Amino acid sequence: MGVYEIVAIILSLLVLLGIKLMSSPKTAVYGNQISALSMLSAIILVLVYNEIISMPLLWVAILIGGIIGYIIAKKVNMIQMPQMVALLNGLGGGTSAIVALVEIFERYENMIYFERITSQLALIVGGITLSGSLIAAAKLDRKIPQKPVVLKGHSILLNISLIVLCVLAIFGTLNNYSMIDIISISALFISILFGILFSIRVGGADMPITISLLNSCSGLAGAICGFTIGDPLLVSVGAIVGASGIILTQIMCKAMNRSLMDVLKGSHIADKTFTGEIIAVSVERDTQEEKKSVHDILQEAKKVIIVPGYGMALAQAQYLVKQLTDKLESEGKDVKFAIHPVAGRMPGHMNVLLAEVDIPYEKLWDMDNINPEFEETDLTIVIGACDVVNPAASYAEGTPIYGMPVLDVDKSKYVIVCNMDTKPGYSGVENPLYNMNNVTMLLGNAAETLKKLAE
Repeated sequence: MGVYEIVAIILSLLVLLGIKLMSSPKTAVYGNQISALSMLSAIILVLVYNEIISMPLLWVAILIGGIIGYIIAKKVNMIQMPQMVALLNGLGGGTSAIVALVEIFERYENMIYFERITSQLALIVGGITLSGSLIAAAKLDRKIPQKPVVLKGHSILLNISLIVLCVLAIFGTLNNYSMIDIISISALFISILFGILFSIRVGGADMPITISLLNSCSGLAGAICGFTIGDPLLVSVGAIVGASGIILTQIMCKAMNRSLMDVLKGSHIADKTFTGEIIAVSVERDTQEEKKSVHDILQEAKKVIIVPGYGMALAQAQYLVKQLTDKLESEGKDVKFAIHPVAGRMPGHMNVLLAEVDIPYEKLWDMDNINPEFEETDLTIVIGACDVVNPAASYAEGTPIYGMPVLDVDKSKYVIVCNMDTKPGYSGVENPLYNMNNVTMLLGNAAETLKKLAE
């Protein structure tokens, strides 16, 4: 084992440490810094080891890329971060595909069979990741419809594309050099088509899962590409990203109580169609209690739970949430935050937004730990959330949210909902919570309604 391999192992472990630190909001910043510095060191190591550090064009490209990345990172708002992550996943996959294609064109004749098959796989996985991520980013940015798009014979087209890709990968490994250009370019185009077909039929509600999966695919493409070019550092780092991405995907699937296969097939397509009535079952209140104003409810509440959702991110209302929290705590009230695993448009979206305004990490409770407390809660304030607080998930069989664990806000004594309107969320399922007699609706922009609450 040489010096390069030893340093590669150390940098890989540092990347792994960075990812570990990112699992907690308290250490996430340090984890990100460690991973970023490790990747920068890895780039320098590769340049020095391969003796290409003196190439002027290479440094110009790095400089341009660094400037573009810095500008984008500074300009992107937190509300746009899911799109940004999806885009970066796509760029990672596209890079692996390009490197594999260059390797095939440059030295196919000198490749052993293992390198040939890995180059074809890196090309295919990278192409799928590129197009799938671009579609996901476009959906998240509302450039294309967020609802699932299902073409006639969609599953058949996907299956045919997959079979063709397998055949091309085999031919790309075994065929002679004269056909490799056509085979490889065909594989790239069909993989891009497959990525599009896969991603367009995933609905907005499943985008957090899709982003995690594509992140895993990006790492997998990089690891496979590492085998092609014979770089252990790329293999190890790519494998770490791929493994962490698939673990996160499994966590998100568990949080939504559905299998990954259901998501890939389009979870909006149910075997049964819900034909019943979505009803509101309210807690019994006497006439006197029902007449209480929002002001009275806030004043009397001792235990308060705040549920943030995508609407809070859209309205950039986290600063007002902080003001409201400070006001309630100054009055001696116990305030906690209930975080659903798929709230927002990417894993951890709400955690990051709340951390941005210095809300203590100890106040952020995950769904499993906070749900038993709703029955003893005087007031729950829902800010821009719909599907994750929809009680119909427990009985509306045949709907996209059926069986999905949700926050039991309906069990609270009182509920104040700060939403733009009473329309269904991304699932398209009506929310009976809005019609319960213990619920007060404050419709409009979350920033405006929160101002009134904080006064």
